[in-house]
Amino acid sequence: MKSIPYHIHLLVFMIFLLASCSTVPVTGRKQLALIPSSTMLSMSFQQYDAFLKENKLSTNQEQTRMVKRVGHNIQNAVEKYMADHNRSDALKDYHWEFNLVESSEVNAWCMPGGKVVIYSGILPITQDEAGLAVVMGHEIAHAVARHGDERMSQGLLVQTGGLALSTALATKPETTRQLWMAAFGLGASVGVMLPYSRLHENEADRLGLIFMAMAGYDPRVAVEFWKRMSQELSLIHI
Repeated sequence: MKSIPYHIHLLVFMIFLLASCSTVPVTGRKQLALIPSSTMLSMSFQQYDAFLKENKLSTNQEQTRMVKRVGHNIQNAVEKYMADHNRSDALKDYHWEFNLVESSEVNAWCMPGGKVVIYSGILPITQDEAGLAVVMGHEIAHAVARHGDERMSQGLLVQTGGLALSTALATKPETTRQLWMAAFGLGASVGVMLPYSRLHENEADRLGLIFMAMAGYDPRVAVEFWKRMSQELSLIHI
């Protein structure tokens, strides 16, 4: 039996990659998406619930209300933006949730499906609602643009040879768990400054500013927030 020529394998692989692409809102960039959205959402909800069981929610009612208020404002802006651009289907299975965790870490992240966590340690840097909206808009933008999904897909492709997620979970559970942690910032000391590619950060900045402006916050405060964040990072790495 003749073996299949290498160039045929390569062609099939390229067709597979092209078929496994989605489009980022606003920029229209094609991105790798090997993992079905339903699978990512299911994993997200499980991981989020597990995280909340293992971490203490803030007892500061005023700060908690602020996090939920800003979160819902950004949520409404995201839903309106996506509806205006005929992309509401991308959010149809979202179950938005906004929680403030008691921690000194300067951290924030958003999992697929609108599962957001803000760490209390970042609030002195955000200073007020508008500053928090910068963080929330940026992190939610990463989720809406499916940057974590893209990074997870890239990781599966590189580290497991493109195994389906279900297969990777069964045969390489620790590798898969680490890929998830890296893709969505769990365990990172500064989640809002995760080492996403510059392309991802630019997309999240652009979308995040749009979302916060639509939610009624002044996007110009982002400049001062990022200056404060940069100063905090320089102190952390001294």
